[in-house]
Amino acid sequence: MKINLDKTINYLFLLGLFFFGFNQVEVMPFMGEYVREFGSIFFFIGFFFMGIEVLKTGRINLPYKNNLYILILVFYIITICCSIVNIPSIIENYFKRTTGISRFIRQMISLTIPIFIFLPFFFRAIQNWDNRRIFFTIRKVFTLSLVFVTFYCFWELLFSYFGFYPAKYILEIYGLFPFMDPILYTTGRISGITYEPPFFAIYLITISGFIFSYILTEKNIIYKFTPSIVLLMWTFFSGSRTGLLVIFFIFFLFMVFLYKQNFYRKQIHYTLIFSVLALSLIILSNPEKLKDSVLEKIESLDFAGNLKTSVSNKTRFGMQYASLQVFKENAIFGVGFGQQAYHSQHHYPRWATVNNWEFDQFYKNKKELSFPPGYNIFTRLLAELGIIGFTIWVTILLYSIRLAYKIYKNSDDEITRVLLVSISISLIGLYINWLQTDTFRMYGVWIFFAILMKLDYQQKNKYNEQQLINNSSL
Repeated sequence: MKINLDKTINYLFLLGLFFFGFNQVEVMPFMGEYVREFGSIFFFIGFFFMGIEVLKTGRINLPYKNNLYILILVFYIITICCSIVNIPSIIENYFKRTTGISRFIRQMISLTIPIFIFLPFFFRAIQNWDNRRIFFTIRKVFTLSLVFVTFYCFWELLFSYFGFYPAKYILEIYGLFPFMDPILYTTGRISGITYEPPFFAIYLITISGFIFSYILTEKNIIYKFTPSIVLLMWTFFSGSRTGLLVIFFIFFLFMVFLYKQNFYRKQIHYTLIFSVLALSLIILSNPEKLKDSVLEKIESLDFAGNLKTSVSNKTRFGMQYASLQVFKENAIFGVGFGQQAYHSQHHYPRWATVNNWEFDQFYKNKKELSFPPGYNIFTRLLAELGIIGFTIWVTILLYSIRLAYKIYKNSDDEITRVLLVSISISLIGLYINWLQTDTFRMYGVWIFFAILMKLDYQQKNKYNEQQLINNSSL
């Protein structure tokens, strides 16, 4: 049987896109930090078929001439160079039964996967799609994923928030799926299809730009506003403080964008009216419980005030403080990629470790093999790669936003511009979210990078064609 490689790659890309947020079950025990990533299975298989295609055609479709990809490759090289400089200390590093060399290799594999497997695969998957297909196909998949999440979260909310115990039996039915293992909270929080609320927030941030775009493209008032309200509602009930701040902030940015575009200004009025009506219905459903929940969320956002009482806040800020101390001692080249924990353990502040069971049971406990997270990609890079690696990484993030803006300004196609707004909103949210997580395992970032590279090539080709026409007419 002859396999259509192009269709196979496209289907695997879409399946991975649908399932990228599902991480309740350990599906790949041998894959380190990708152990729970169900969606990545389809991306890995897709890359395998892409390899077969390369062998058959002799062509490798890599965006190697794209400035954004070049910057990413430079960052990859910098991680190796900074680590080579630190080889003497890396060889000596040992913590939680793991050598520095072993840790370096594992972390380089984790960085290699998105740069040399996922990014080329994403670029290949959308290579032959026009902008309209890219936008509507990805938005449709994200929407279908959100619909599935909504059905699941409805029962999770009944159990966790309203204390409706029979909902547990419905959730157990979802557990029959091989990619789900419901994790139930009794504290009013929900984690959706993920194994904890912060990862649910990452899922919601990733799809947010495309979900908000319904406000721009739909005429039917239900289709226009319902997706955004559903997403904001699950953000509120997730209990993720960072997710709450980030998503409502990028929604505010989205509203500012609408206001500055005269064509969309009317949409703001409709959005406000519909939001007030939806909020009124939610409040009327259980006013006292919702009031308590709102007050609790507001109180939880007081990071400074909660620093002495919130264990998670003490841990996060303590880890970031320790990383900055490591950076101060190794400002130029850092201590080597993946080596942060070996050095930061000597800089944990007393205010973070006193009466903190997370440090006692996990991070300072040498019998617990899991490594302490840095809780912030930026402080992690400062510690591991110094000012050099940090500067390159921040340049990548800023350049991607600038590139999106440049393509937006030079495009006269409405759908292309909506696509760029959607990408920019989600990227800004994911970049801010990196202030509380230190992993490169952010599928949305790499998918949106691939789209930006595709659009950049497209615009440059269009410009070159126009130049040829102008020159031939002279």
